[in-house]
Parts: sequence; C-alpha cells; structure tokens
Amino acid sequence: MEDILINITPQETRVAVLIAGVVQELHVERSAMRGLVGNIYLGRVARVLPGMQSAFVDIGLERAAFLHVADIWEFRQVNGDRPPPIERLVREGDTLLVQVVKDPIGTKGARLSTQVSLAGRTLVYLPQDPHIGVSQRIEDETERAHLRETLARLVPPDERGGYIIRTSAEDATEAELLADTEYLRKRWNQIREASIQVPAPALLYQELSLSQRVLRDVVTDQTLTIQVDSRENFVALQAFANQYVPKVAGKLAHYAGERPLFDLYQIDDEIEKALGRRVDLKSGGYLIIDQTEAMTTIDVNTGGYVGTRNFDDTIFKTNLEASQSIARQLRLRNLGGIIVVDFIDMASTEHRDAVLAEFKKALARDRTRVTVSGFTQLGLVEMTRKRTRESLAHILCEPCPTCSGRGEIKTARTVCYEILREILREARQFGETREFRILASQTVVDLFLEEESQSLALLSDFIGKPISMQVETVYHQERYDIVLM
Repeated sequence: MEDILINITPQETRVAVLIAGVVQELHVERSAMRGLVGNIYLGRVARVLPGMQSAFVDIGLERAAFLHVADIWEFRQVNGDRPPPIERLVREGDTLLVQVVKDPIGTKGARLSTQVSLAGRTLVYLPQDPHIGVSQRIEDETERAHLRETLARLVPPDERGGYIIRTSAEDATEAELLADTEYLRKRWNQIREASIQVPAPALLYQELSLSQRVLRDVVTDQTLTIQVDSRENFVALQAFANQYVPKVAGKLAHYAGERPLFDLYQIDDEIEKALGRRVDLKSGGYLIIDQTEAMTTIDVNTGGYVGTRNFDDTIFKTNLEASQSIARQLRLRNLGGIIVVDFIDMASTEHRDAVLAEFKKALARDRTRVTVSGFTQLGLVEMTRKRTRESLAHILCEPCPTCSGRGEIKTARTVCYEILREILREARQFGETREFRILASQTVVDLFLEEESQSLALLSDFIGKPISMQVETVYHQERYDIVLM
C-alpha cells in the first residue's frame, strides 16, 4: 500500500510517493520552469532542414521547438508508413497544430508531434486516429476485449477520433468511461475553436499541474492517503477530484500539523541522497551513479560486504540487493535515455539469470516505459527508460562553476605550472614589462612560497624580471590572473 505527500508553495510543488514508509518516487515542478509535455500550441514553421528531415517550429518559447518528419501525423495519409521528404509536407511560414512530447533538455528545444493526444482519467483521446487500443499493462485478454467492446458501444457512430484505454480503466464503470469521452471531446472542440481564432504562435491547451496529474495518473487502488499541506490547494484539488476523478476524492486529506510535511517523513534527506553519486546498500555494498549527456552509468561494488559463505555467494547477494536499489533510484532521480548497469561479474549463468529476473521484477512497478536488453558480451546490462522530463538533478542543480561539471578540479601544482608557462609567454610578448604579479588562491600561492619557490626563482632569473604574488580569497583553486606592472 502506498501514501502520497504533496508539498505546495507559490514557487514549487513537490510530490513524494511512499510504500511502507520508504520513498519510491519524487516529482518536482517549479512555477518558473513548469513542464511543457502535453501542451498544445499553434506554431509557425521557422525553418525547414531537408538534410535532417526536420523543421524548427516557433511556438512562442525562448528556443524554437523540433519537429521530425516521423512525428508528422499527416504523412501517413499521404504515403503509408514511409514518410515523404519533409519539404513536401511543411514550408517555412506554415502554421501547425502541434503537441509537446518532450520537454527542452539541456541545449535541445522541445520535441513536437502533430498527432494530438488528450489524457483523461481512464482514456487517452486521439482526435486524428479512428482506433481503439488497450494499455499493455492490462494483460487479461478477456478483459481487454470486454473494455474494447464497451467503449465501442459508448462512442457515437459519427465519432472521428479514437481512444487508448488506460490501465486505470480496468475497474471503471460504463458511466465513468462515458464521462471521460464527453470531457475529452469537449476539450478537443475548445482547442480546435481556439486554433481558428488566435494568431500563431499561441498556447491552446496547457497540461494539468503536477498535483492534478498526480490525482489523474499516479493514484491507484493501492493508494491509502493523499496528504496536501496547503489548505487552499487542498480545496482546489478536492473540487478537481470530485469533477474528474471522484474515486480519488475520499483519499485526499489536508495536513495541518506544525511540523512541515516533508520534514515529518524525512523527504528532504531522501532528496539530498538522490543528488549524490554514491548510494549505500544495506549489506555494505554501494552504487556509483554517473549521469552524462549521452547516457547514465551505474556501477555496483561490494564495498564492505564480505559475506558469510564464499566469494560467489557474496557477489550474488550484492547484485540482488543492487537490482532493487537501482530500480528505485531510476524512479527517484527520474533518469531516462540509455542506462548501462555494471553489475559485479558473476561466473555462474544461473546467478546472472536470477539477477536479471530480479531486476526486471523490480522495474515492473515503474510507471515509465522501460526496456531491458539483458547482459552484453562484456557483462553489462543495457536498458532504456523513456525520457520526457528533466531528471531530478537537472531540475535542482546546475554545473559547478569551479570544475564546469567535470566533478574534479586541477591540483594546485598543475595550476602553478600553468602560471609559469603563461608568465614565460607574456615575458616574450611584452618585453617592456617591469614586473609580473600573480593573483591566485591561497593554496596556489602557498605552493609557490614552499615547494615551488625554486621554480619561481629560476623563471624570474631567466626572464630578468621580478615576480610577486598576491592572495585573492575569492578565487577558486583553478582561477588566476597575471598582472603586468
């Protein structure tokens, strides 16, 4: 059974999902950086790139959004599954109705699709696709057929669009399905009318806020309580739940305690841990998680765990524990894209199969689509996790200004030698200089005064100019300046 905590301030909304008191998921949305996925815009094509078979579309954001030819729904009406060249589909200056499918990440603009989908509690409406699909998570074939037949009966004969039946529809009544279809069609009609009345670029539909999406998408039959620490937002969420997700309304509760809600459950400590590279395992082993532009790598280590039987058994138990922890960390940190896991090498094929099975089982509760490829020839597990929003680290952190995101800084000795080379260059270029003054951090100046004093004296004799030093307390270790006197 799970509990959901919602902490709301004017600046941001934070959501934690707990199972048996342990945090399993963290979601953060800031008012100034609200996610765009699901938003529908009337955009204007700013540039067509035939070489990349894509176009940049102005939707009113700081950076133009990206539209690939494969994401242009209309091409299927023209040429089946093989898209024609993009220059035959769109031209500069065209207006397009588009939906954001991926938020801007790093230096990349938002990714767009011309196929619109509107999500309700039990259904996803596809206005351009006359098809009824069923979520793959509903595995019972009889139930799948029953839901498809029920929805087909509820949809009016003249309905042009299609639907995807969500997992939450498994126990839904006909009345709930009907209410969802009416709500979604009404929304779509409002969007179409707005697209005719406003000039591009324009926002036509904004996806629900994080707290509203939690009620729609995250709450399940396993959810016991949803605690909200803002009275005003609790009332607003109650009204939203009563209208769109009545089953959820009874689980909402206003938290009015004096102690902050996240402090009560030590959520801030979990957030702090989720930003670190190292994750300790209960056995004494640990994980090292490195997130890069191209992929995320996760390394499993035995650490202080020595086991009780033999070496193979120790490795096997560490890997089993790591598989559970990794699945949780992926959800906590919202890691997406290509992920490579380096489990500790196992000689036994039986052990490898058991670890992989445990890993897949732990990943099964993930709400985000995950694909695991299994062990490679190098003994690594390759997998992908759908990435639509920024990771927790990208929302809460920025690259270190000292190391520029490297995670390391140059040693004081390396900086000393750089300074010596720079003085030699400048002495040759500016021969009339009377003196050179080094402005640097305390650690660099101390090294010049002690171990590298002879190097500095030799350079001073070689160029025939005095070299003085000055400590700049605000300088980090890599920063220095050389002043010509």
